[in-house]
Amino acid sequence: MTSQAADGPDTVVASRRSKITPEREQEFYDAVLAQLRESGYDSLTMEGVAASTRCSKSTLYRQWRTKPQFVAAALRANRCPRFSGIDTGSLAGDLLEAARLAGERSGGDTRLLQALGHAIMQDAELKCALRETLVEPEVAELQEIVRRGVERGEIAADHPALEFLPAQLFGVMRGRPVLTGRYADPEYMVRFVEAAVLPALGLRRPD
Repeated sequence: MTSQAADGPDTVVASRRSKITPEREQEFYDAVLAQLRESGYDSLTMEGVAASTRCSKSTLYRQWRTKPQFVAAALRANRCPRFSGIDTGSLAGDLLEAARLAGERSGGDTRLLQALGHAIMQDAELKCALRETLVEPEVAELQEIVRRGVERGEIAADHPALEFLPAQLFGVMRGRPVLTGRYADPEYMVRFVEAAVLPALGLRRPD
């Protein structure tokens, strides 16, 4: 019996996967997300990624067996909570800073969501990866911001408007391109929070 057979197929696959360095793997992920934003999910192909990264299709298929698996891996590898570290000392200030940061990434994130819109309804792994990378981390950070505000006595934990805070921020980022053809940039997001979110929560902009 050969050592390869003794180790089993899982060991062989792991050996093949280990040939790609983390830096090279990130190049593939960046190429996937760039092509998604540029051309959409349906136009994304393993062949296109291989060409743009100067590798063989077999390398990609060996590492990621299907396009949905490849895209899901790219999403998870680029998880980056945008609200992490916000702490201005007040709930209103934190929400305004969150709005500004959301606006800075609105274009890229919105294009990505638009590109995956139909695909995530067809593939459970993609849907899960999208929630893990673009939704759940942001909601968790917003909940932490609110928790600190409650501890400081700025708002009641059972305030009825708090339930809708994530939907307000994410909804306006998705909705503005549809309504006006423009992304929700930082200036727009800050004005939205000032005009709609803070009043709903009974908060005033900090001086």
